Amino acid sequence: MSVTVKQLSKHYGRQKAVNNINFHVKKGEIVGFLGPNGAGKTTTMKIMSCFIPPSSGKVLVCGHDVQESPMEVRRCIGYLPEHNPLYLDMYVREYLELAAKLHNIRGKAVQERIVEMVRLTGLEKEQHKKIGQLSKGYRQRVGLAQAMIHDPQVLILDEPTSGLDPNQLAEIRQVITTLGKEKTVILSTHIMQEVQAMCDRVIIINNGEIVADDTAQSLQQRAKGQDIVYVEFEQANVVISDLEAIEGVAKALATSKRHFKLLASPGKDIRAAIFNFAVQKHYTLLGLRQEQGNLEDIFRRLTNKSN
Repeated sequence: MSVTVKQLSKHYGRQKAVNNINFHVKKGEIVGFLGPNGAGKTTTMKIMSCFIPPSSGKVLVCGHDVQESPMEVRRCIGYLPEHNPLYLDMYVREYLELAAKLHNIRGKAVQERIVEMVRLTGLEKEQHKKIGQLSKGYRQRVGLAQAMIHDPQVLILDEPTSGLDPNQLAEIRQVITTLGKEKTVILSTHIMQEVQAMCDRVIIINNGEIVADDTAQSLQQRAKGQDIVYVEFEQANVVISDLEAIEGVAKALATSKRHFKLLASPGKDIRAAIFNFAVQKHYTLLGLRQEQGNLEDIFRRLTNKSN
């Protein structure tokens, strides 16, 4: 049970949505597939789930090629798209029964799978309602339930915790973590806490190309030693290039007219240098706070985010 992506590309005219990417995900792995909007995450997931064809390259799911054997691939995967498509006029159990039968589940097994999915996703109190009556969080649970109804070997989840409250987040994370012990799970998210809580490995894609493929722990280690200093000035005319000229400052980012985020060079404490800079420039320093770098900072650095 695995997913292998080999030299995969998807082009729309001159635009390269995905550009020659390679990775492998094995059974028992939960992989966070990260990237800014438009980076190529959803395109890659749609190719893996046979919704769109690649321009070139190969994707193998449990040994089946997505182009040569799409029906076999569909039997192996459970897919929750970014925009969860549901029949709002159907009742929860009615919809899950339809999903089960579409996957050729028959007889008593249909109701057995529905009961199990309702329990697993916490839909007990909502199972007799119409989907259109549910909150966004519960609709997301219905989407997860349909993705897992046929007990797939591979789960492809595009923003699976979108719209969930903190309590629901914890519950769904636990579900995904449990499933990941025996299945292959690939999920996309913008929430770094989810990556740290659930994922064994992180793949970061930017502008259609993979810029990192490592364990979450290793990526966090890369961030350590590079402190972040948040600075607030009274003046609104502080220049970014002046801040980046301060000794030990590797990068400066403006978060507002008066607030800045400064990334220190590895092993450097830049607080005294910032204070001296303010004195020399006759700026009033209203705030200065230091934090250690984290996974979010690595993500921003690799994807060239400026905020």
